[in-house]
Amino acid sequence: MEQQEKSRSEIKLIISALMLVMLLAALDQTIVSTALPRIASDLHGISKISWVATAYLLTSAVVTPLYGKISDQLGRKKVLQFAITLFLIGSILSGMSQSMNELVFFRGLQGLGGGGLMSLSFATIGDIVSPRQRGKYQGYFGAVFGTSSVLGPLLGGFFTEHLSWRWIFYINIPIGILAMIALAARLHLPAKQDRYRFDWLGAVLISLSAVSIIMALTWGGNTYAWSSSQIISLFVVGLLSAVGLILWERKAKEPIIPLNLFRNSIFNVASLLSAIVGLIMLGTIIFLPIYLQMVRGYSPTVSGLYMLPFVAGMLVASISSGLIISRIGKYKLFPIIGTIMVGFGIWLFSHVSPNTSEMAMSLWMLVTGLGMGMFMQVMTLAVQNSIDTRQMGAATSLVVFFRSFGSSIGTAIFGTILISRLTFHLGEILPPATVLKVKSTFLNGMTGGGVKVPHNLLEPIIKSFSLAFHDVFISALPFAVAAFILALILKETPLRTTLNNKTEEKI
Repeated sequence: MEQQEKSRSEIKLIISALMLVMLLAALDQTIVSTALPRIASDLHGISKISWVATAYLLTSAVVTPLYGKISDQLGRKKVLQFAITLFLIGSILSGMSQSMNELVFFRGLQGLGGGGLMSLSFATIGDIVSPRQRGKYQGYFGAVFGTSSVLGPLLGGFFTEHLSWRWIFYINIPIGILAMIALAARLHLPAKQDRYRFDWLGAVLISLSAVSIIMALTWGGNTYAWSSSQIISLFVVGLLSAVGLILWERKAKEPIIPLNLFRNSIFNVASLLSAIVGLIMLGTIIFLPIYLQMVRGYSPTVSGLYMLPFVAGMLVASISSGLIISRIGKYKLFPIIGTIMVGFGIWLFSHVSPNTSEMAMSLWMLVTGLGMGMFMQVMTLAVQNSIDTRQMGAATSLVVFFRSFGSSIGTAIFGTILISRLTFHLGEILPPATVLKVKSTFLNGMTGGGVKVPHNLLEPIIKSFSLAFHDVFISALPFAVAAFILALILKETPLRTTLNNKTEEKI
């Protein structure tokens, strides 16, 4: 059944509801970070503190591709409503948790719903708006995602200090209910005619592969050494499962990951670019608040406020670039310009020092935010414009999955670099026993505890921290260059002015 264009008022209401869904998805990736010390104290579970964030990220990443394929078969609306409902149930139970084990379990349940929020929101836009008009709406979504990701820690700190950490979960309830009401009333999509078949073996293999690799990246260099049998075993299981997945999906009747998508050069380049965007954004930008706390001594709330120039840049660039894309019908220029600006911003931050002024850092954040906002939404738009609309959910969810996967890789890579270079620079000026003590204090500070060191050691420690952050941003530059190269080779096809594209393109 051909999908018909909706009226402007209908589209506005549906888009507003989807933006609320995106808000839920983006906030819950970061909002818990500043509340973790209080949660660990109240629930007496400091040893499991990292699992509060990891449980959500892990389950949400694993189910993202599943939601896309299932929604292609069952219809977007009912699957999205299920994801929101599951997310809200997980939120309520997380807020009511009385032990750390309960909270970790319910955060995992919340992630099972959260994995469908972002990908299905983007896919639903593809169901109701043509690619030519889609750019401006996805610009709004990019602005919501970027703003929420950066402001999450600030809101988490505010709720924890002035209300209760439980409100970082309860705040989802009114937002989710509003979105559910609007979608139930206004989102009307054609019923799916295909007989439903689920690829159970594919689901098991992709889950096993993603869980193993993400766990290896999460534990590697922290809980276990990278060369340990545990980490090596996880990587081996992850890679073998990925190979098994590819072999199985080649003959599956309804594959979770349609391999024909990888014959589309736009899909391949956009997926790689999306992964690098996730790697750069959450792999380096996430360390800016940590830098402000560790080197400048700011509180989590104040460090969040200092990120506002980055948020402002992303907000302006996402919305303006989306409007321009819809007007001119072309998108390739924006990732090229955006990756140049992001690379320039990272290069600027590689020169950061304890003497760098707040004004200079604000300008650097603004440049980086403008660059990120220029192209974050373009990858999804390019893919949706180039694929068969019957595979909209699968293709969109895979792009989102690659970005989440890149974020996990970036956090692991740059976190390891930061700690190892900190150890190196501290070792140049302090005795080994003091180095170990400072490292321990630093790891506590990364979860919100702050750094408390003797006054006579403050200056050399701050210098070491500053040098370590310098090394992190230097190591991020090659990834920015890779993003620029991918942007150059991203093929551009004219944005369609109609919703339906039944001819599968092999580009």
